[in-house]
Amino acid sequence: MRRAFLVIAACVSLAACGAEPTWAPDEDIADKRYVHGGPASLTLITVINNRSGAGGHTGLLINADERVVWDPAGTWWSPNAPERNDLHYGMTNRMVDVYVDYHTRETYHTVTQEIQVSREVALMAKQLAANYGAVPKASCSQSTSNILRQLPGFQSIPSTLFPTKIQSAFAKLPGVKTQKYYDDDPDDNSGLLPQL
Repeated sequence: MRRAFLVIAACVSLAACGAEPTWAPDEDIADKRYVHGGPASLTLITVINNRSGAGGHTGLLINADERVVWDPAGTWWSPNAPERNDLHYGMTNRMVDVYVDYHTRETYHTVTQEIQVSREVALMAKQLAANYGAVPKASCSQSTSNILRQLPGFQSIPSTLFPTKIQSAFAKLPGVKTQKYYDDDPDDNSGLLPQL
């Protein structure tokens, strides 16, 4: 029970999970659109507390007809990555690096797990994220697992509030490439946001 409380508290404190509707104008989305040349893929992003090992946040990088990041109930933002209800557009390589760096700090490390998928699956993931709506507090993992479970080949992902449970299930999928990121940045990274 204590572990469940810690995970939920971590998600709330790290992601400041709140269902604040945001809707960037069409021209901003079109202007920042980024098409990545690589294969269609999904990359699960899990932020993990260095002290407790509990998951603090879950996101999903989707490379479909364009590259976007699903950042449910997150606090990350950039004028170069316009947002519509937790889905951020314009995810260039630089924006992906900034997103990972923002979450990685002295108290948290970040794990990315990339898997190649068909273009159809990537497009379906993007559409599900776009239609999901703003995500309420402490539901970053629940919303991400709900999206993943609707995709062909991802039915083994549990419906859960715990980021590390999704991470463990995702690791069992064939062909997953995992990377871990550590940083000694101060715990409060909010000062970085206006500079992006």
